[in-house]
Amino acid sequence: MKQLALDIGLASGPTLSRFFAGPNEAALQHLRLWAGEGSQPDTRSPVPTYLWGEAGSGKTHLLKAVRQALSDQGASVGWLDASVASAAEFDERWAAVVLDDVHLYSTAQQAMAFNWFVNAISPANGAPRWVLAAGNLPPADLPLRDDLRSRLGWGHVFQLQLLDETARRAVLRQEADARGVFLGDEVMDFMLNRFSRDLGSLMQLLDQLDAYALRTQRAITIPLLKAMLESE
Repeated sequence: MKQLALDIGLASGPTLSRFFAGPNEAALQHLRLWAGEGSQPDTRSPVPTYLWGEAGSGKTHLLKAVRQALSDQGASVGWLDASVASAAEFDERWAAVVLDDVHLYSTAQQAMAFNWFVNAISPANGAPRWVLAAGNLPPADLPLRDDLRSRLGWGHVFQLQLLDETARRAVLRQEADARGVFLGDEVMDFMLNRFSRDLGSLMQLLDQLDAYALRTQRAITIPLLKAMLESE
């Protein structure tokens, strides 16, 4: 059986409302306060927020969800992750700066992140901007330049916990329902037992399975899942 090595989030677009918090409720409520529906620019926190935890704990989902929430409110956001080769200079119109996968930043990306951070916290014009960042390690252990590492740990810090199997099943059921598809217990058992169990991988597998079922006009079953793998 082919093993899927997938580590990206929901293809349909992460939102704060679709984040299954489980043990991470405090972090979710914090982000809703500063970026959720009804939040106001003049009450947005000038104190940075840093999320850390293992791969699959939901960090990138939450960062993308915050970016989407602010965009829905008409705000622009500066985004930097390890895949961005050439980032833009700090823009005074940004309402926030979002830094993902900081533990993977190159020397040049660290310099850009530091520049954004300083300009966000002490801007030439206007009020301080919010900085939201995430990585796999706590701030003190990040393999980054000292001035950036210390700033990432200066404000609110939340450790995200991986969901247990019961919670992962609940998320799969919730996401299947959101797509309007039926995901039987036997298919869910197969997904959890045969593939990477981190939530990001499971969500991407569900996305692929849903798309394949639509193309073939078949219900989601174990034979359909096997057929999809064999077709790749």
